[in-house]
Formats: sequence, structure tokens, C-alpha cells
Amino acid sequence: MRHTFRAAAVALAGLAAIGFGTATATAQPAAPGPLQPISSLDLDRYLGRWHQLAAIPQPFSVICARDTTAQYGLTPEGNVSVRNDCTTWANTPNSITGTAQVVDPVTKAQLRVTFPQNGSADPTDVFPNYIVTAIAPDYSWALVGDPFRTSGFLLSRTPALTDAQWRAARTAIADAGYNGCVFLTSPTTGGRSDVSPLC
Repeated sequence: MRHTFRAAAVALAGLAAIGFGTATATAQPAAPGPLQPISSLDLDRYLGRWHQLAAIPQPFSVICARDTTAQYGLTPEGNVSVRNDCTTWANTPNSITGTAQVVDPVTKAQLRVTFPQNGSADPTDVFPNYIVTAIAPDYSWALVGDPFRTSGFLLSRTPALTDAQWRAARTAIADAGYNGCVFLTSPTTGGRSDVSPLC
């Protein structure tokens, strides 16, 4: 849904670190297909508060310096209410609210998220832009992205992960067809304070 990150310079530095735009004479592996959802999402277990611990930087999140969270609930219509919060570089709170609609009734792991404040509230658009592609068995962390992997968010129920959880999350990122180097850690009170690529 909507999440954090250091300014464009940090994002560009992260991309430069993995050699974007570098010519090569070797054959490149085929691009992976669209991001796949998990086989089944228990939406009731998924609701509640999540901390963003890493993400692919997005233009809308440059304002966020730290402590990005998402709060999910149920609306009277049966959709998912969305509230994203963070602390800005000016040390002020920032938030945005929206709605998510399940567009995959089989897995319930593909949703369409809209934020009316951003002009993204077309009710006829049911193309998924939020796919839960990996989740811990105990729902302690989740990996979310869009079909084309232009976005990616590592979410956790707690501000920090154990070493074992970080290893599992990095494996999930690679298994989902992402390059971990494009994910940057999100500063979180009680967790990591650095902004570093996951590679």
C-alpha cells in the first residue's frame, strides 16, 4: 500500500549499486512472469497493524523519513480500510487513507488499493496493484508487490525481525523474482536505523 523512503538520491544510489544501465555481452536470463500471489490469504489474520521494514523506493514515499506503518481493517461493505502513517523529515506525522478491494476471490491475496486523496479511486478498475506474494506461516511478516515488481514492501508485525526472519524474507524476495538490491531498509524505532540495500 503506500510506504517509505529516503529521497531520490538514496533511491538512485541503490539502483546504481546494482549496475543499472551497464552494458554487458553476456546473455541475460528471461524476465520473470507477473508476480504471483500466495495460494490462500486469511484476510482476518492479515488485518491489523504492519511496520514497513524495507521497500523499493516510491515517489509518493519520499516525504517519509521513518516509522512507516499500515493499518488494515474491514469496512461495512466488506472491503479493507487502509491507513498509512509515517514520520516526515521535518519530524511531523503524515498519513493517508484509502480502501482495498479483493479482486482475486480464489486466493484473496490480490487486491486493488485506491487512495481518493491521490485521485486513484476509479471503482471500475479491478487490476491488482497489491499482491501478497509471500507470508510467514505465523503471519509475522509479509512480502507485497505489484504484478510488474515496480513496487515491493517487506512488512512485519513488529518493528524488528530476527536474523532467521531476515534470512527467510531475503529468500522470499529472491524467490518472487525480485533483485534484493532494489529493496532499501526502512528506519524504524525499535528496529533498524539504517537505509541499506537487501543484498
